[in-house]
Amino acid sequence: MISTDLFAFVYLVAGVLFIFGLKGLSHPESARRGNTMAMVGMALAVGITLMAPSVKSYGLILIAMGLGAVIGIIIAQKIDMKAMPQLVAAFHSLVGLAAVLVAIGTYLTHKEAGALDAVLMTELALGSFIGAVTFTGSIVAFGKLQEIFGSAPVTFKGQHMLNLAFGIAIVALGVVFVMTDNFEAFLLLTILSLIVGVTLIIPIGGADMPVVVSMLNSYSGWAAAATGFTLNNILLIITGALVGSSGAILSYIMCKAMNRSFISVILGGFGAEAGSEEDTAMADARKKGVKEAAVEDAAFMMANASKVIIIPGYGMAVAQAQHAVKEMTEVMQAKGVEVKFAIHPVAGRMPGHMNVLLAEADVPYDIVFEMDEINNEFTTADVALIIGANDVVNPDAKTLKSSPLYGMPIIEAYKARLVFICKRSMKPGYAGVENSLFFADNASLVFGDAKATCEKLAAALHDA
Repeated sequence: MISTDLFAFVYLVAGVLFIFGLKGLSHPESARRGNTMAMVGMALAVGITLMAPSVKSYGLILIAMGLGAVIGIIIAQKIDMKAMPQLVAAFHSLVGLAAVLVAIGTYLTHKEAGALDAVLMTELALGSFIGAVTFTGSIVAFGKLQEIFGSAPVTFKGQHMLNLAFGIAIVALGVVFVMTDNFEAFLLLTILSLIVGVTLIIPIGGADMPVVVSMLNSYSGWAAAATGFTLNNILLIITGALVGSSGAILSYIMCKAMNRSFISVILGGFGAEAGSEEDTAMADARKKGVKEAAVEDAAFMMANASKVIIIPGYGMAVAQAQHAVKEMTEVMQAKGVEVKFAIHPVAGRMPGHMNVLLAEADVPYDIVFEMDEINNEFTTADVALIIGANDVVNPDAKTLKSSPLYGMPIIEAYKARLVFICKRSMKPGYAGVENSLFFADNASLVFGDAKATCEKLAAALHDA
């Protein structure tokens, strides 16, 4: 038997480690340290919990932990960095499913023991609701990110009213369940919540997916906190609250970076349809066509530049080009070129996607800047090199009111003296709208796979 004081003390230490871990994740340079601290905290939490008097048998627990460890190791070894957003979404779905199963299991065991009360049943209803929405919502997000489903928003007439009706029905069923101990009402509440998870996410288009991933992260945290209340586990409540609140704050920051309200992201549908209304300037730009540059031409201009700013995007992740970009950067720096990176808050498909990729390639943190820190430097840049980014550099967001991107802050690459854009094709970005930057007088496209193009650029820079 372990003392209650020791149990509480270890939980306190684990909670503090989680807080410091979260703090460490606020910057790429300290992220590994933060991750390690959080892992130590989790090891302490799991270890002390297994020593609790309420744990009567270890057989099934060890089997589950062993299976989870094997699956986790296999996934960690095989997952591509470009697939990280959908992996995160998949993990969120498991947290939601766990919350639903814990709620059902707790009801059945407490019902048999005659230990149900209104407070516990309220916790069960909330836990099942949040968990179910997180589960199916995360599955839809995974499907959109994995391109199993289309990235375009799925909308239909009366969609918001349907969601409102579902919400009212869920509240009513929750009241019935708590007041009458009606298990059928609880199951129906859970089923409707599973449906709401789908209907909430399907109208959200590709351009808003980073916010969705962040939002679902918050949901998974609140699901964990609800489970903590159900199981009377203080540390699970603390952990869930940390994840839930940090995810909510991050979602707000992401929405602010896109100049969109959180409500408009959740209730609206954004992204998607090519062929949006255009103004005369856009039509004139298309008639001009685009300029195509050879790799050697781009390398010559970059080698003779004073300052080059690189803007990475999802295309870099897809091509796994970060190591080639690092090599290219080192060659330019050896020639005396000042090289900086500009990162948009929603570049890629999850928060911090580009930072993770550049950190993996050991690109120095001190040359990587957020959008607000570097936008004013493009007017002094000789070359802006865009690698697989699209919507986050689209000038229409500042000038074309009919564009769905209008109002979203962008990286102002168009202000550089020369702009080179590495793209495989003229296909629109994830938001499904055409980029007027491709037709600008100072812009040229370098067609090809991002990794192959950057490797060729590195080689050409050596000889330039």
